[in-house]
Amino acid sequence: MALNKRDFLKGSSALALGALASPALVGRAAAADPIRLGSVLDVSGIFDGYGRPMDMALRLAVAEINESGGLLDRPVEITGYDTQSDIALYTQYAQQLARRDRVDVVHGGILSASREAIRPILRRAEIPYFYNVLYEGGVCDRNVVVTGVTPAQQVAVLVPAAIERWGRRIYILAADYNYGQNTARWMRKFAEEAGGEVVETDFFPLDVSDFGSTIAKIQTAAPDIVLSALVGGAHLSFYRQWAAAGMKDRIPMASTTLGVGNEHRILGPEADGILVAYNYAPEIDSPTNRAFLGAWAEAYGDTGLVNELAVSNYQGVKLWAEAVRRAGTVARMPLIEAIESGMSIEGPGGTVVIDPKTHHAVLDVHLMEFRDGGAVILETFEQRPPIDTQSVCDLEANPDDVTQYEIEI
Repeated sequence: MALNKRDFLKGSSALALGALASPALVGRAAAADPIRLGSVLDVSGIFDGYGRPMDMALRLAVAEINESGGLLDRPVEITGYDTQSDIALYTQYAQQLARRDRVDVVHGGILSASREAIRPILRRAEIPYFYNVLYEGGVCDRNVVVTGVTPAQQVAVLVPAAIERWGRRIYILAADYNYGQNTARWMRKFAEEAGGEVVETDFFPLDVSDFGSTIAKIQTAAPDIVLSALVGGAHLSFYRQWAAAGMKDRIPMASTTLGVGNEHRILGPEADGILVAYNYAPEIDSPTNRAFLGAWAEAYGDTGLVNELAVSNYQGVKLWAEAVRRAGTVARMPLIEAIESGMSIEGPGGTVVIDPKTHHAVLDVHLMEFRDGGAVILETFEQRPPIDTQSVCDLEANPDDVTQYEIEI
């Protein structure tokens, strides 16, 4: 899930990373031994359209924590690494965070492959790991907390709504790796449960950017709906080619990925009418979201970069901070026990509650449609649980489970 650098800069204001250390964000926490928070994100490279806003959100959350006195009367110090959209660097930097930097927690990872590269390293090092990204679901690991939406929260809302609105015959397009393959299975599951029929499923490597033959296949199949789980800058080409072929107004579309990196702003009218379901949109009208956007504007001067993944990362840091306060320590097991106490925070996307059995977040999910470069919220599904694949995960009964379960249909 990403934009290439050229598209990112076209769709937003370029911000110098040095702005993240502005005096306005300097904390007032006591001069004590710092709590060390590790971060590994794609701040450059082909996934920087997600990684940079996520990094900015993490730094804003930490700045706010330090402004309020830190945690346990100690400042929080970030040790952050730019993985440059290179999975090998995730492994390298996770080892550095564990062995050399000796951090107390790690927040990071975007693609599923990056998560799986660092998850076993951090588990062996007994460093709690927060994965703050929407993903394909199924991770069952007591050392991990997941704050992003899962298909059981997102696809379960999106697919039935699309079928009710447009019809039952569905054509699926998905990225050809773990996320896309598993999400396509979830799409089929929820389509069939809602009385739909999947007429075709096509998978595409992340570097594919020519969709001419695929568009011709879709025209021949004549589905009622196209469901997209396409990922990355190359796949963004599909939406442009789809509109250029005159298909945008002929066959409607829903997506599990479009917009989480503000791609709808880059596409402009080519994204209008596409249906999505996420935990966050800047259009959410709540005191918490208004305060968050105000703080972002004060820190960075531009709220145009705020997106689903940035807010998920922000909420993940705030959840970790609340767990530290409850535990009264950053030590791993008391922290995990605090997380498993059913703790919650109020975030820009709504109330975020950690489910003790799965270490996944219970979240509000908003069904939305893109219009005029923004998102119109059509319906809100409050406090959706991380069910289905996660239901086979029971860390209370099996605390040593480290499996990623996959849906079987």
